[in-house]
Amino acid sequence: MKVSCHWLKEYIDLEGIKAEVLAEMLTRGGIEVDGIENRNQGVDGVVVGYVISREKHPDADKLSVCVVDAGTGERLQIVCGAKNVDAGQKVPVALVGAVLPGGLKIKRAKLRGVESQGMICSARELGLNDKLLPKEQQEGILVLPESAPVGKPIVELLALNDNVLELDLTPNRSDCLSMLGVAYEVGALTGRPVKLPDNAVHHAAERADRHIQVRIEAKEQCSHYAARYIKGVAIGPSPLWLQSRLMAAGIRPINNVVDVTNYVMLEYGQPLHAFDADKLEGGRIEVRLAREGEELTTLDGQKRKLEPHMLVIADAAKPVALAGIMGGADSEVTGNTVNLLLESARFDGGAVRRTSRQLGLRSESSLRFEKEVDPERVLPALDRAASLIAELAQGLVAEGVVQDKTAPGEAREIIVTLDKINRYLGTRLSKMEVQTIFGRLQFESEVGDDGVFRVTPPSRRGDIVRDVDLIEEVARLYGYDNIPTTAIEGRTTPGGLTKPQAIRRGLRRLLADAGLHEAVSYSFTSPAGAALFPQLTDASRPIRLAMPMSEERSVLRTSLLPQLLDIAVYNRNRKTNDLALFEIGSVFHTQEEELTRQPKEKHRLAVLLTGNRRQAGWNRTAEPFDFYDAKGVLESVFASVGLAEDVEYEAAAPEHFHPGRTAAIRLRTERGAEPIGYVGQLHPSLQSEYGLADTYVLEIDLEPVYERADFNIRYRQLPRYPASERDLAVVVDRGVETARLTAAVREAGGDLLESVRLFDVYTGEKLGEGKKSVALALVYRHPERTLTDEEVAERHAAVVKKLEQSFSAELRK
Repeated sequence: MKVSCHWLKEYIDLEGIKAEVLAEMLTRGGIEVDGIENRNQGVDGVVVGYVISREKHPDADKLSVCVVDAGTGERLQIVCGAKNVDAGQKVPVALVGAVLPGGLKIKRAKLRGVESQGMICSARELGLNDKLLPKEQQEGILVLPESAPVGKPIVELLALNDNVLELDLTPNRSDCLSMLGVAYEVGALTGRPVKLPDNAVHHAAERADRHIQVRIEAKEQCSHYAARYIKGVAIGPSPLWLQSRLMAAGIRPINNVVDVTNYVMLEYGQPLHAFDADKLEGGRIEVRLAREGEELTTLDGQKRKLEPHMLVIADAAKPVALAGIMGGADSEVTGNTVNLLLESARFDGGAVRRTSRQLGLRSESSLRFEKEVDPERVLPALDRAASLIAELAQGLVAEGVVQDKTAPGEAREIIVTLDKINRYLGTRLSKMEVQTIFGRLQFESEVGDDGVFRVTPPSRRGDIVRDVDLIEEVARLYGYDNIPTTAIEGRTTPGGLTKPQAIRRGLRRLLADAGLHEAVSYSFTSPAGAALFPQLTDASRPIRLAMPMSEERSVLRTSLLPQLLDIAVYNRNRKTNDLALFEIGSVFHTQEEELTRQPKEKHRLAVLLTGNRRQAGWNRTAEPFDFYDAKGVLESVFASVGLAEDVEYEAAAPEHFHPGRTAAIRLRTERGAEPIGYVGQLHPSLQSEYGLADTYVLEIDLEPVYERADFNIRYRQLPRYPASERDLAVVVDRGVETARLTAAVREAGGDLLESVRLFDVYTGEKLGEGKKSVALALVYRHPERTLTDEEVAERHAAVVKKLEQSFSAELRK
């Protein structure tokens, strides 16, 4: 919000308060001022001049020789190169000795042999933003109104002796999106009264309701709509004072009617819109939701397709405006407009915001409606605008306001105690001091002997809804610098990571140190990607986004693997074929078809390995990744969280995995062995579909890991007695899993068996069809004595017998 100090003086006395002091005061009061702009960029010695005559330069086709009366008592001869200069104009004239922005000093000069005694200036040469000028004034010299007094300093005529404050408003202070709102704020900070503008309307004899009717159909989206009928307007340029104030606020003047609506919007914070009443069919206005298939060409010339949730202003046949955002081109006020319908309304901020965002159409009007306007300013702003249009456009205002209102405003009474105010602020304010502050804010308040305040904030302060809001207002007005400082007391606890956070951080470090690259992908995927690995989704239903960025990102992911596959393809397309990737992220599951509550969010770890683990060299061949690389990653992960002995692997053939090179992962818990994921090779058909070489993946649920992780380190003494080692090779069916063999060996070996390790697997014709040889290394040891050969032989025989009974194993000879 840009606030002109010159304009602000219309509503509050700023005598003795410089712009810098005012900015500091507002900032300390909670309204941050980003900067102060002086509208005079260095203009001095420029006055209003009257062009008496214009002649073509005798020696230059593009130059003119002008005789100008600048109020100095003599006629000045000035050579000008502007195409639009002409006799009879009022123009800015820089006299000899004048200074222009940039330090340019005007001197007597000769241009192609003709003396020039000054300079006729353009808007840009005066330091004005010519983009804010009417289009006809953006090129050539600045032509002033005929009423401009000859000889008057241009800084006074254009109000350049002004400072503009740039306010950086927080969303809760929408009341300061108006000059009156800022005036109230300054009045509260200084204790000076606020003067409201005159909005008295002089009516014509006929009534407005003979020409227009108003009805609100969308009652939830619009609570108040009011209109006035003004006839016989003369469209033309606004007076210079009005144009200057609009330009100081960063708004380009257009014509006297549109400028008045913008002026009152900036003054009251209440957006208005003027329709050409003769272009409205049926003589009525309806505030309704758009109908299927309707379109509207807005004032920016864009044809926009409307949707049923969009709030529109319509006549008897069609939409004529996007409510609270922008008017339609078909009902635009033009130079031929004679009769006006002037609108002032209160639209729901959420409805305006949704339409504005969807259409990508932001305006000064939508900015204010989105933050909710003051319901009590709908009619005063309408009357103010009608009064100005009658004055500046010679319009006749019909008697009465045609309006429809659905929800009367209710005053909010908030209760707060003096004790709570002082307790929160650490102050010792009295009842009189607090009530004085409320009075400066123009909050109605009553206080009892018990120190209980009953406060009714004005409707313009929609941000005041709770007692703590009142306490904040007291603190602002009392002055944050006046609040005593106290040392912080009480117990403090050091920050730290939760157990899941610590585990995730540790796993990231572990995997990165092992040479894997971390991927961070979107939480959104395509419906096909969400359904790719159903065994990892807990039979979840797809969770669609309300407003997806694209169909490829339209549902929440249920697995991490589809994104890792996409990343692998992306890298393969850029000639990077050897990849070791991991991601730790969230997946989202729900069993509901229509989502009524938040989906369940789960943390997962996924790994993808493809290509070569080691490149070929002069003395070695390339080594591709295999199943055991992926399984080795898992073993490192489980070892790091103390669960190496609690994990089981079981052959599996889930969808989209290789049926012979995949294992289900189970974690032993108090509830039994729970499945937590899969590790294996992708199915060859899926690899082919993605154009990848042999690719190995794994994905596990981290929630059970969080629950079971054990970081306690258990120490034991080094063995004092020697071990006895035995090797065992047995022939079993190929379908027998090694894990089951080693488990049986541990059970039979009992407490004397220190370790068992697989060191060889052999298959061949000599063993017979469907057979394999498994070689195990066993270590026996007693912690308190040396074992005898007889003891070892007895326990080893028990192991062999167990294998024979359980797996029909035969000792290999």
